[in-house]
Amino acid sequence: MSIVTVQLGQCGNQIGFEVFNALFTDSQSSQGLCSKRENEAYQASCKERFFREEKGVPIARAVLVDMEPKVINHVLSKAAQSGQWKYSQHACFCQKQGSGNNWAYGYSVHGPKHEDSIMNLIQKEVEKCDSLNGFFIIMSIAGGTGSGLGAFLTQHLHDHYSNALKMNQIIWPYGTGEVIVQNYNSILTLSHLYRSSDALLIHENDTIHKICAKLMNIKQISFGDINQVLAHQLGSVFQPTYSVEGSFHYRRNPLGDLMENLVPHPEFKMLGVRNIPQMSENSLPYSTFTWAGLLKHLRQMLISNAKMEEGIDWQVRPPLPGLPPLGKMSQNREQHFNTSLANLVILRGKDVQNANLEGFKDPALYTSWLGPDEAFTVWKTQRAFSRYEKSAALVSNSQFFVKPLDTIVGKAWNMFASNSIKPATCKFSGFSSAAI
Repeated sequence: MSIVTVQLGQCGNQIGFEVFNALFTDSQSSQGLCSKRENEAYQASCKERFFREEKGVPIARAVLVDMEPKVINHVLSKAAQSGQWKYSQHACFCQKQGSGNNWAYGYSVHGPKHEDSIMNLIQKEVEKCDSLNGFFIIMSIAGGTGSGLGAFLTQHLHDHYSNALKMNQIIWPYGTGEVIVQNYNSILTLSHLYRSSDALLIHENDTIHKICAKLMNIKQISFGDINQVLAHQLGSVFQPTYSVEGSFHYRRNPLGDLMENLVPHPEFKMLGVRNIPQMSENSLPYSTFTWAGLLKHLRQMLISNAKMEEGIDWQVRPPLPGLPPLGKMSQNREQHFNTSLANLVILRGKDVQNANLEGFKDPALYTSWLGPDEAFTVWKTQRAFSRYEKSAALVSNSQFFVKPLDTIVGKAWNMFASNSIKPATCKFSGFSSAAI
């Protein structure tokens, strides 16, 4: 089954290019550490999901949307110059006027004005799929086009393709600020996506920046570096895995399987990704990994809410049986333990059948209303991902996002209460200082 990717705004288009490039490069790699037969099945599954062919050339199953042409023209050129795959020239929509980092302008002006043109492009791409699995929408929530137009299009995809799944991959802004109104834009986007999206896969810019600096040893970090780390994490989730352990048959419903395993309730749909290991290419030849070591670190990253393996708090432990529920504890006591609704561990590489995952089946990791049999899932493949002989990804529906969400809502409210709000945002979004 195929996934149609919708790349929105400057951020969404730049990340989208890196994602497709990472997927294609990995699928064509001869370093998969598996049999020829298994590698061919892996390549065919990846191609079915993310690419189609025109005259023997792989074409990304994607629609590119931006209100300015510069970034789209750039990624079209980069893909074509790769000589491996490209975008369709007929699956792009751009204008000459941006959204000015104004969520309301993207949602209430560009959305209605260009709805028919963009939805027609999406429909044409859907018609080229033998079987549509759903939509993967890549967007930032800090600016105007990705956030405002992204929220608008997700809502219309929900209305027009009610039987298809919608997953939004959203980029959370830097805490120090990229755009003065990023807090408004973020909460407006989230409030709309929560009604129309089936799942929100969240990446925080601050976290990815730290991974580049501390794990990848990059001295002068660019957006390209950040996007490549993001693409690696997304590839580790979306590349094929076995539908049944021990077979060469890869699962054909990736979005549906993700939703089934990670979104047990429609009100809890924010997902986070953690990867291990992540390191620079120069360090990789001198490193060795065991499944026991990787999974020990990944489990502690989960329960201590660590976003990367450096700086894990090893003092955090699951609550012991008999302790009062979190809600009955002192409100002044900071809760360090990260309770999960659902977790999915994805293992790729050598001797994957020997990995012991019992530590993730501890009932203390999960809520009282969902036991580990329902809340924990593992996907595996012996086919290695990227350059790593062994690698693990954790996709988690947990409390990981409570603090960032509280922070951004608090900042937005403080600006609103002090009347620090753009008149244009009030005009199009319905905000009013009289509401204070």
